[in-house]
Amino acid sequence: MKIRYKYFSKITILGVILSVFVSGCDKGFDELNINKTAATSINPVFTLNNATVNTSFPAATIIYELGIVQQMVSPNSGVLAGANYNQDIRDNTQQNWQRYYRSVIRNTYDVISTTKNLPARSNLYNMARILQAYSFLVLTDSYGDIPYSEAGKGYIDQLVSPKYDAQQTVYAGITKELTEAIAALDASKTIETADVLYGGNIALWKKFGNSVLLRAGMRLTKIDATQAQSIVQKAFQAGIMEVNSDNAFIKHDANYLNALGQTLNSTESSNIYLGAPFVSFLQQTNDPRLKSIALRYVGAKSGNDQTSARATTDPTQQIGMPFGFDNGSIGTEVTKSKLASFYDYSQVDRTRMAKTTSPMFLVTAAQTQLLLAEAAQRGWITGATAESFFNKGVKLHMEQMALYDANSAVSASAIDTYQKANPYNASTALEQINTQYWVASFLNGPEAFANFRRSGFPNLAPNPFPGKSIKGNFIRRLTYPNSEISVNSVNVKEAITRMGADDLDAKVWWDK
Repeated sequence: MKIRYKYFSKITILGVILSVFVSGCDKGFDELNINKTAATSINPVFTLNNATVNTSFPAATIIYELGIVQQMVSPNSGVLAGANYNQDIRDNTQQNWQRYYRSVIRNTYDVISTTKNLPARSNLYNMARILQAYSFLVLTDSYGDIPYSEAGKGYIDQLVSPKYDAQQTVYAGITKELTEAIAALDASKTIETADVLYGGNIALWKKFGNSVLLRAGMRLTKIDATQAQSIVQKAFQAGIMEVNSDNAFIKHDANYLNALGQTLNSTESSNIYLGAPFVSFLQQTNDPRLKSIALRYVGAKSGNDQTSARATTDPTQQIGMPFGFDNGSIGTEVTKSKLASFYDYSQVDRTRMAKTTSPMFLVTAAQTQLLLAEAAQRGWITGATAESFFNKGVKLHMEQMALYDANSAVSASAIDTYQKANPYNASTALEQINTQYWVASFLNGPEAFANFRRSGFPNLAPNPFPGKSIKGNFIRRLTYPNSEISVNSVNVKEAITRMGADDLDAKVWWDK
């Protein structure tokens, strides 16, 4: 009995202790398990900022869009294969798609859904609509038919297999969204000062929206000139970008790097070169921008030879790499040009224009004024001449060089000298305007690619690389990601049936 008594006493004592412990833990349990420093909600302006910074293009734009328009090229295969070989490498064609849908559209749709019924955040709501419309324009111009009306709903509404809308429908939606959102922005309402693009400045957001609208209108030149003219007139009359302080660009710093600059300053620093057509055009016209853009390591026989002691920015010493060669066959061209190796060709200067902290320009005053020059030449707008818009656009882009780096600045006297030597020529206006647009869109691959297809300028010779996988002379669109074909196959197949084969030859709706 004594032993039994001791046994039950221990049990009883243990029970009391557990009872006290459990009741003590239960009391205030919910409060104890709340992280008092963690955010329980996010200000939607920060979600918009997340979308904004992710509009900065991924490095794959070097491999495709900038290669298609012959501004940059690599002789190498593997991860750099793409437009240099006229081949469909979907690890590279998918990068803009994945970046924009996962990190831009997802976030703009979230902001739109969150703020739609909040009158106090109406400016934020309409800013998100404008940025989303811009992003859809990039996507549809690159790929054709895309998820539009149901895009972003996987995050909010668990709709994970969105339908693909015809590009004509997407364009109608973009035009409607831009027009309504621009009109609804109101400087008398809450100003979203935390916005990283314009600090909530309503006048600048309106100019950005109208300049995107102008861009969308000009895309329709070949497919519907009447509609194009109507949209262009509306955008112009509402107010567009006129000076470089209006530019829409993404700032980069040590914490958020420019993806093109990061690639060109690391793994591919000695593998990517300026295209011969681009360098030659700038040289033929004595364009001062070549000194701002290009750097050549004279006599370099390897990547290790690309040292500051060999570096020159002298425009007369720049030699662009020709298209149509791989790292074996390029040797014949190296010999013809009396170079030490292909490492001796010119590159974009990665210490100035292609720094890891360089800005990424999305829509600029220079591009906008050049589009207005074409619109004026077509008789679609009045108030200024095509020549005045053209001259202003060229000057603005030359002045824009200083925004990359102080050492890339073009002097006022150099600009004046260039413009006097290369005056506007009405007889070749469309070619002249759009060739300058090509230069003004350097490093903005998606826009350079889109306007090249729309306008047909500059007048480039097709990349002659043997064994190309395209049937035509140039790549006309980017192909859909394999992930979409796997997980959203029904909707992808419907889009392909509507557009044609999912290949690099298929033309988007407005590319006629």
